[in-house]
Amino acid sequence: MTMVSRLGRAATASLSAWKSIFVRNRTKPRFFFMERVSKAYADEVMSERGWLPLVPEAFRTEVLRRAMVLHLAPGEPVFHLGDPPGGVYGLVAGTVSVSLAPADATPRLILLGVPGHWTGEGCFLTRTPRKAELRAVVETTMLHLPLDAMDQMAARDPAVVNHVALMLMMTVEFLFRVIHDLQKPQADRRIASVLQRTTWIGQAPIPLTQSELGVMANASRKQVNAAIRRFAEAGWLSNTYRSITITDPGALRRFAEGEGTD
Repeated sequence: MTMVSRLGRAATASLSAWKSIFVRNRTKPRFFFMERVSKAYADEVMSERGWLPLVPEAFRTEVLRRAMVLHLAPGEPVFHLGDPPGGVYGLVAGTVSVSLAPADATPRLILLGVPGHWTGEGCFLTRTPRKAELRAVVETTMLHLPLDAMDQMAARDPAVVNHVALMLMMTVEFLFRVIHDLQKPQADRRIASVLQRTTWIGQAPIPLTQSELGVMANASRKQVNAAIRRFAEAGWLSNTYRSITITDPGALRRFAEGEGTD
């Protein structure tokens, strides 16, 4: 089996694991150590979810030894599109918004980070500026592995590049799901897909406005409002002012995949 096929299979397996559990401020992000989340707890969480369980134990141990715990306040930027190259970030608790854009375009919200997910690997692999914007949505805890630490590890073990490439393939697999959902012709099924994906971050109120849901689903705010009202009447979610809680993710998933009635 080739390295590419092994990475692809590992990425697909990890995506399934994730499902069971990812005004512009140009200043540098302000990080704080989060007293209620210890390094030991963060290491335990990240050792069991996402990327790290799929890499060799020695490499996983070295990543955790070198990584630092960071706490971000709601709205705090981690990095912006076009920022200088840096290291990778792994989501321990909370969630982050991931906004992407092609060259010379404004970043648009694509997805929310899932606990266990790592990102930022492009800088290590290509030595180019950031290709995305990452921002905390709620109180969030992350692990950060600096770029110089990654370089030191790779200098001693060339296989580090393969391990980081696995992180990239996992991100690609995640984006395949987003693209698949966006190709659904009915707006309400696209909206249901976005809502169902938000359950991957945990059983908590969705930290998104209706406008943000519309961006992620390529739908108007009117379409989002109508879909949410319909889903609430069906008992799939509860909706109060500025708060949506998914109560039946299975029903949303079935509807999103075309198993429900139009």
